[in-house]
Amino acid sequence: MLRDSSTRTLRSQLLTGLLLPLGIVALVQFSFAYNSANVTAQGVTDRLLLASARAIAERIQSSDNGLEAIIPPAALGMFDFGYGDTVYYRVTTANGKLLAGYPDLPSPPKPPVESQSVYYDGQYENEAIRLVAVRQPIPRRDGTEEAQVIVAETLNGRNAMWRQLWVGSGTGQLVLVAIACLIVWFALRRALSPILQLGTEVQERKPNDFMPFTVADLQAEFQPLIKALNGYVQRLRTQLEAQRRFTANAAHQLRTPLTLLRTQASYALRSASESERREATQAILSTTRQLTRLTNQLLTLAKAEPRGEAGRREAVDLAGVTREVLEEYGPLAVDRGIDLAFEIEPQTSVPLKADPGELRDLVLNLIDNAIRYTQPGGRVTVKVARDGDECVLRVEDTGPGIPASQRALVFERFYRIPGSDSDGSGLGLAIVREILAAHGGTIALLDRGEHGGLVVEVRLPSSPDVAEGRRPPLQEVALGPR
Repeated sequence: MLRDSSTRTLRSQLLTGLLLPLGIVALVQFSFAYNSANVTAQGVTDRLLLASARAIAERIQSSDNGLEAIIPPAALGMFDFGYGDTVYYRVTTANGKLLAGYPDLPSPPKPPVESQSVYYDGQYENEAIRLVAVRQPIPRRDGTEEAQVIVAETLNGRNAMWRQLWVGSGTGQLVLVAIACLIVWFALRRALSPILQLGTEVQERKPNDFMPFTVADLQAEFQPLIKALNGYVQRLRTQLEAQRRFTANAAHQLRTPLTLLRTQASYALRSASESERREATQAILSTTRQLTRLTNQLLTLAKAEPRGEAGRREAVDLAGVTREVLEEYGPLAVDRGIDLAFEIEPQTSVPLKADPGELRDLVLNLIDNAIRYTQPGGRVTVKVARDGDECVLRVEDTGPGIPASQRALVFERFYRIPGSDSDGSGLGLAIVREILAAHGGTIALLDRGEHGGLVVEVRLPSSPDVAEGRRPPLQEVALGPR
């Protein structure tokens, strides 16, 4: 797989982080080596110039005609290093009389004293030169006379020495930097080899392979990442398996009413009498309603399933949502001859933070189940209240109830109690469970008592800004026949 050239790699970042400081250190060392080589070459040249000037000064003699300067060959030969340098000198008395040498050599910026020498740079015959000036006392019969000696040399030898010193030191530094780069490169390659192998393993994985990745060969810094990746893979596996089961179950549940609908439609087309066609049409209408309800519940369940991110949360009044759903189901309760009642504290709201659509689906499925499983002449009572920091929704019905052995199973998708004659799809409580899991709520299935029936109690965290207050007695609101 081709990689974008602009993509930053961990290896390049580590190399940059290691080699850039090393390069800066090398540049600093090069600068120090440059200055050190210059100082060394300058010091050697100055010492040779001083030695030559002292050798000439020691050979100055006094005679009857004044001072005489004898230039020893060794004083000039000490500069012969094969670089073609030219040596100049000048010997004068204290009053400026020339005793020997080149009269037009540059004079020192300040006269030297007896115990000190003066070094300075100058130009002579269009060449740069380095000069030293010394003062030498010469004893005579009538006292002491001073002489000044200036020795100069061109800079070929000094520059050659400086280049040799600096190039040698710089070459050593470059070799060290190159060795360090190679060591860092191989160390990073070895250190990153496990993560590169892991990348190859990830690329070669098949879509249905959810085995965890190994972390034994990885450095400790990478192990939290791999463990998190393994956790994500397992969550993805669980999610995909749940979706496969859901798809298979949904296909099975939809196949039956669709087959029945096709059979009923075929029967209606073959029927000769009006009554038979009317009966087939009524059956088609009933099957269509069941199929529509099943489809809506499947969509609701798919929406309520966890998606790895929190849904929207708004301030919602549980009492208001419950009242709207009950008003919607009032006509159905009247048609089935069921007494539908709503008990709520007068002028009381039960606010909480929830997804409005999901909260309505929760209330709707609980009330729908209660009405469908209650026989005509029965009673369904819905209560909404606050209990401390929780909002409570209770749905009581006089239906057949749920045996204790079946209560853990009714929350599974498409599960229906054996022997049940209701036209339910087995999704209502599964939808409720998913919504409660997303909102941090709980659900309990309780016996109604000796009169039979079922009590479904749902508890949800109330909104934190709900003010605590004294609750008056419950008020009953009738929404169905009494």
